[in-house]
Amino acid sequence: MSSSMKSPSCDSRIDAINHLRQTLIWLKNNPYPYVAGPETLKKRASVALIVRIQPSYAHRPDSTAPSARDLDSFFAQEWVKHGEAEVLFIKRAARKGDRWTSHVALPGGRRDPEDADDEQAAVREAAEEVGIDLSENTSIAVGNLPQRVVTTSWGRVPLMVLCPYVFLVTRHDLPQLRLQPTEVASTHWVPIRSLLDPKQRTVSLEDVSNRLANQETGIKRWALAGMLGKMEFSAIQLLPTESLYCHESPSDDSTQHNPAPPRNAFKRFLSLSHSQMLPPPPQNQPLILWGLTLGVVADFLDLLPPHNALELWTYPTFTMPDIRLVIWLTTYKFRESKRLQLEAGNTSGPPTAAVEEGLDAVSMPNDERFNDVGMGGLGSGRSLKGRSFESAVGTMLEGYYACMRKGVTYALICRAVGIATVTAWLWSKRWAFGNVFAR
Repeated sequence: MSSSMKSPSCDSRIDAINHLRQTLIWLKNNPYPYVAGPETLKKRASVALIVRIQPSYAHRPDSTAPSARDLDSFFAQEWVKHGEAEVLFIKRAARKGDRWTSHVALPGGRRDPEDADDEQAAVREAAEEVGIDLSENTSIAVGNLPQRVVTTSWGRVPLMVLCPYVFLVTRHDLPQLRLQPTEVASTHWVPIRSLLDPKQRTVSLEDVSNRLANQETGIKRWALAGMLGKMEFSAIQLLPTESLYCHESPSDDSTQHNPAPPRNAFKRFLSLSHSQMLPPPPQNQPLILWGLTLGVVADFLDLLPPHNALELWTYPTFTMPDIRLVIWLTTYKFRESKRLQLEAGNTSGPPTAAVEEGLDAVSMPNDERFNDVGMGGLGSGRSLKGRSFESAVGTMLEGYYACMRKGVTYALICRAVGIATVTAWLWSKRWAFGNVFAR
């Protein structure tokens, strides 16, 4: 085969690298605004979205060449043009009582008082958790993604301000990562092209009853789980090209069992519970990206072609058929208005987002109002040219959870009325039947 001939996969990689270069340059020149958060909220956390270029077999890097210090010189290298862009994910160590135990995440953590700023917190946490050096000698600090307020308890309790930062590794010969056993169970490099692949879209089923029980209704967790079923979030199944495991980390066994339900929509809708249709957890669980981390990654993917994330995304819902149906009906107008808003490119509101770690968004005064954002989302599909300075996930889910809560309430009322009606009918039949025999 002639060396001048290129395979379709090679052309696809080259196009992906070109799109990545344009996106990173745009992020470098267009930083997202700083989010202070509510006055009562002092906690801040930072995560690092780390991108590397994996060289191809045919185009090896020049080991004697100095490291590039800017984006233009880095992407001008031949090995970079023909490489594969990948993002680093971690799977958190299993820790009892930790709300994010065994979740797929980005390296990061809380900002400490000694950190100069949010970006330095991301650099420090990445070094501590996975041993990666994000200094200017080995990487380029590209910029930030939309910051967001993370809340819990249906948005009533703000937890922290989450600050994502993007870094590009410029070295092709990074030392092996060093995982902190108490924090990280494994690391995974995942191609950006696979993150954009519609075939990797799935859903994650989560038990959120522990986040709802005794917070509003006083209903016990087991009763609430029986009434609502599990909550279904959009997700991406990760296909790593390189993984590293920390054998000192606690075994997670079945701490994160988030299998996807059948893809057939009819079977999914009619099932009483997805969990009843699923086989026992396999030994090797798939890596599922969902929730808060997916929201951050979605804002990044939203900047890249083919800008069709909106078509691949589904709103969060519950698995019980009647709850699911009522939520679909009560949120229909909302979802249609959001679809039209995004298609028209009209995204109003502040350039930030409040993200619920499980359900709703924090309620704040009008002058401090953030978009209502859930954890399970993909982007809105807007190109760089028409990009607004707000979270794509925030635009999609602003106000959605308020509509969903109404749907859950209506569904439970309808269910109670239905049960009462059937009970009364059966009682009347029994009473009439008893009178016949009494005569």
